[in-house]
Amino acid sequence: MHCPRCGQQQLSSETKFCSRCGFQLGLVAEVLANGGYLPQLNELYNKKTGWLTRKNGVIFSVFWFLLFLFIFTPIFGIANVDELAGVSAILGVFGGLILLIGSLVLLKPHRPAPTYAVPENIVSQPVGLYGNPANAALPPMQSQPATTYAPPAAGAWRAPDTGEFARPPSVIENTTKLLQKDEDKR
Repeated sequence: MHCPRCGQQQLSSETKFCSRCGFQLGLVAEVLANGGYLPQLNELYNKKTGWLTRKNGVIFSVFWFLLFLFIFTPIFGIANVDELAGVSAILGVFGGLILLIGSLVLLKPHRPAPTYAVPENIVSQPVGLYGNPANAALPPMQSQPATTYAPPAAGAWRAPDTGEFARPPSVIENTTKLLQKDEDKR
C-alpha cells in the first residue's frame, strides 16, 4: 500500500499513519480491502428521507386534480347538486394547481439513494510483486555474476562527487597556499 498524499510505500497494510508525512491510513486500508468500496456508505444513504418530498407533492396534486375534477364533479352533477359540482370543479383545478406549485417550490427534491454494489472479484496484489505480503518481506536478492563485470576504460573513471561531505575551505588556508606559491617562485 502506498500513501495517497506522498507516495511512500508502507511496510504493512495495517499501518495507521504514513511513516513519511503522517497521513492517516486507516480508512485507505479499508477502502483497499473492500476493492474501492466502503460498506458504511449504504448505511448513510438508507436513512428514510420522509414522505414530504417534491415527487410525492406532485403525485398528490395530480391525484387531487383528477379526484375532484373527474370523480366528484360528475357525481355532484348526477345528483343534481349544481353548486357543489361547480365548487368541486373549481376546487379541483385551482386546488391542484396551488398544490403543484407549492410542492415544486416548498418541498425538498426526492433523491434516490445511490446503491453501492460490492465488487464480486476484488483484485488482490500478486504474492511475488512486493515480496510476501503476509510478513512484509523484501524481494529476493538479485546478483550479477562476476563474468559479466568489465572494468572501466582507462581514464574514464572519475572520483565520485562528494562535495556535500567535504568542509568548505577556510580563507586562511587559501591565503597560506598563495603565500607558499609566492615563496616557491622566488
